[in-house]
Amino acid sequence: MKLIDSTALIIFVRNPVHGKVKTRLAMVIGDDRALEIYILLLKHTFDFTKGLKCKKFVFYADEIVQEDLWSGADFGKRLQRGNDLGERMQNAINELFIEGFSQVILIGCDCFELNSSVLEEAISHLNKNDAVFGPAQDGGYYLLGLKKLIPELFVNKKWSTDEVAKETINDFKRLQLSYYLLPKLNDIDDAFDLGPFDKQQ
Repeated sequence: MKLIDSTALIIFVRNPVHGKVKTRLAMVIGDDRALEIYILLLKHTFDFTKGLKCKKFVFYADEIVQEDLWSGADFGKRLQRGNDLGERMQNAINELFIEGFSQVILIGCDCFELNSSVLEEAISHLNKNDAVFGPAQDGGYYLLGLKKLIPELFVNKKWSTDEVAKETINDFKRLQLSYYLLPKLNDIDDAFDLGPFDKQQ
């Protein structure tokens, strides 16, 4: 199964700056190691997305970097806009729908278990549903795919808490949207999450 040109993949990234990434993790393992892990997560995300046959866009949190891992023709570069995570995600997704894409999938760079097979599963089921959703073990989510903008998904959420996935699924039900749940995967946000990550190194 290959992704198609009518699908846009958004990759949300933080600029890899010492002391500004994986801050919860850094409180336990230090800023140096936290930055090292985040750079490994960025490289992992680049590796499994670079070959996908869809339009790919990297949305930077702070500033667009011209010469970095994401340089080249495969990845468009944009800047996140908004006051919180929900507003930034909504604006990015809306931007690409306005540009004419019929399906938009958004991921972050915090999930070492995410791979191209999961993304292909997402696009396959998005063809038959209003949304696809990848819940994370910590109660958040690692993937959201939509066929149209649904603003209700991005407001009144307790971002960075264990309630976000549950609240979003409740939105799907309340709005009577068909949705497909992807496997629950592990985000790396704190020291407890490092177990599965360390086994992969």
